[in-house]
Parts: sequence; C-alpha cells; structure tokens
Amino acid sequence: MGRDAKNDVASTLLEPLTSIRASRLQTLGNIIVTVVGTGVLGLPFAFRIAGWLAGSLGVAIVGLSTYYCMLLLVLCREKLSSEEPLVEASTYGDLGYRSFGTPGRYVTEVIILVAQCAGSVAYFVFIGQNLYSVFQDQGLSMASYIFMLVPLETGLSWIGSLSALAPFSIFADVCNVLAMGIVVKEDIQKAVGEGFSFRQRTAITSNIGGLPFAAGMAVFCFEGFGMTLALENSMQERRKFPRLLAQTFGGITLVYILFGFCGYMAYGEETRDIVTLNLPRNWSSLAVQVGLCVGLAFTLPTMLHPINEIVEGKLKVNHRNNNDSTGLGNIGKYISRAIVVVGLAVVSSFVPEFGVFASFVGSTLCAMISFVLPASFHLKIFGSSLPIWQKVLDSIVLLSGLFFAVYGTYNTIVGI
Repeated sequence: MGRDAKNDVASTLLEPLTSIRASRLQTLGNIIVTVVGTGVLGLPFAFRIAGWLAGSLGVAIVGLSTYYCMLLLVLCREKLSSEEPLVEASTYGDLGYRSFGTPGRYVTEVIILVAQCAGSVAYFVFIGQNLYSVFQDQGLSMASYIFMLVPLETGLSWIGSLSALAPFSIFADVCNVLAMGIVVKEDIQKAVGEGFSFRQRTAITSNIGGLPFAAGMAVFCFEGFGMTLALENSMQERRKFPRLLAQTFGGITLVYILFGFCGYMAYGEETRDIVTLNLPRNWSSLAVQVGLCVGLAFTLPTMLHPINEIVEGKLKVNHRNNNDSTGLGNIGKYISRAIVVVGLAVVSSFVPEFGVFASFVGSTLCAMISFVLPASFHLKIFGSSLPIWQKVLDSIVLLSGLFFAVYGTYNTIVGI
C-alpha cells in the first residue's frame, strides 16, 4: 500500500477536484501511483493459497471487473451531468446521494471511512511485521513495534499540511519498486540455482476456501478506486480516459500476475504473507525493508487525514480558529487525533498477519467499494434505459460482490 492510500479518500471524499488538467502521461502516472501499492507484496502468498493457475486467473478477473466498475462510475457521473449540468457529482458520496438520497451518501461515506481505518491498520501491521523480521534478535513482539510508532504517528498527524509529507510518499513508492525488483532478482537466482518443477507447485488448490482468500488479496491490491472520478476529471482529454485506463490496467494486471507467479515459484510452500520476509538477511534486503517501513510510517498520516476530518467534524472542532462550541479548539483537535492513532494501533496489535487482514479487507470493504456500489449506482441511475445484457452483467457484479463480502466476513470469523 504505497501512495494509493495517500490520495484515495482524502482527495475524493473530502476535497474538491482540482482545476488543473493533467496530460495523458501525467494521468498514466497518477493511475499507477493510486492503484499499485504495498499490497502487491502479498500476491505470491495468494498464489500459494490458490495455486499458480487459479491465482493468475483470479487476478485477471479482478483486474477486468475493477476496470469495468470504474467505467460505471464515469458513466454515472456523465449521465447525471447531462441531466443537471449545474450540479456536479464529483465524489463517491455525491453519486451515492444522487442515486439513493441521503441514506445513499451516508452508507457510501461510512463504508469508505471504515475502509480508510482498515487501510491504516494494514499500514501498522505491515510496518510491524517488517520491523519484527529485521530486528528479530531484539526479543520484542510485533505489537511492541506497532506501539513504538504511536508517538511518531501522533506527532505527524498534528501537521496541518499534507504537502509537507509528499517527499516521503515518493520515497515509499521508490522503496516499493525496489522491493519488487529485489524479490524478482532473488526469484530468478533461486529458480536458476536450485531449479523447480511445476509438479512441485500447486496449479489449483483442493481447498475451496483458499480461492476466496486469494481473491480477497487480489481485490486489496487494486487500490485507489475512490480516485476514479478525480482521475477522469483531471485529464485534459477526458474522452480518452477509458482507453488509457484499459491500457494501464492491462499492464498492471500483467505485472501483478508475473510477480505473484514468480514469487510463488521461487519459494513454494514457504512463501510468506509479505514476500519480502522470504528475502535473505543481507544488507540490500534489510535496507529495502527498513526503507519501506520508514516511507510508510511518514505516509500513514495521509491515511489518517480523512478519518481525522470526519471525527473532528462530528466533534465540531474548528480548524480555522482556536474556538469552537465546546471550547476545546486546537487542544481538542490534538487530543482527538492522538486517540485515533492509539485506537488504530490497539486494533492492529490484535491482527495476526498482514495477509489474513488484507484478504479480509479486500473481500469485504474493498469488494463493496469496488463492485457493489458502482453496480448499484449504474442500475439505479440508468434504470430501464439499460439493455438486458448490461442489467444482467451489473446484477452479476452486484450479487457477486455481496456474496464475496458476506463470505469474507464469515470466513474471517470462523478462522478467528
């Protein structure tokens, strides 16, 4: 989860769209930055659970479905804009309101808010697991490393300008790319040096429960769904956005499949839920792991930003002056932000593994945001004007997303 979470809800749910138009190349970069994140480091584990063939097909299906649902959001916005040109549906919450009224906005924004909290927890768990792996000789638990982050994250959450943290976002992205590069290098060396047989690797798991688990991880990897409307609106030639999105998603999906395949082929049944944990303990691997942790630690406040804004809005904390109806002012803001950080850290300390949590978030919250809501909006806004085949397709996406969310929740509860 690299920069995807930094831009996601903070840009779409709470902030207005920028008037600066992006070129085709800039839009391409923005799509990649918002979609590709640290979650990709869990794909080899997903391939281990599902099998290399089932994993490859699963990632391809999830990528295609996500692309389709992103287009549904764009079509819904265009339809509403043509009906009421003066009323702009610029955010996910706006589409929820225009589709189902106030309850639609409330449900949409609550789901996104909870997903943002889950993303923050995933940050904590990812950092904790990697630090525990790097400094395993120190005798500290993973939870200890998570709670060590609390003072730092609390202080960073008090920074008013997110732009001040932008260099760390870029640093995290660079570390993410380096981590993937080192993993692939180690995969190739291991495959060439030791060799492997396809017979030693599972093509399709015999455990049917492993398929939804792997699918949840795949959904989790296609981050940045909330940025769809902002990305499309920011492009200079908006009519070319669907084609650019298709080309970009095709490339990202192929990279995901190759990365998951190579990681599983190299480590087999020993593949960890974060594949960097499989890397040898040499200076380059340890440096990348520490770099990932540092970069993500300094970008976590951007994940917390929309959460803090909503919490402070409910508490009526005024950001523009030192007075509010409760008389707390900035003190109230600092206290509420500290409580948010501590609360998320406590939740994170109970999460057993990054892979388990990422799959749960992907199969529940991400499935709702990526599939259920877009299909619902499209069916509601277009109604009887849709051809039968598209109504059927949207209904399949909607029902599959709901089933996926229910099963993911059930599977996690049973597992616990």
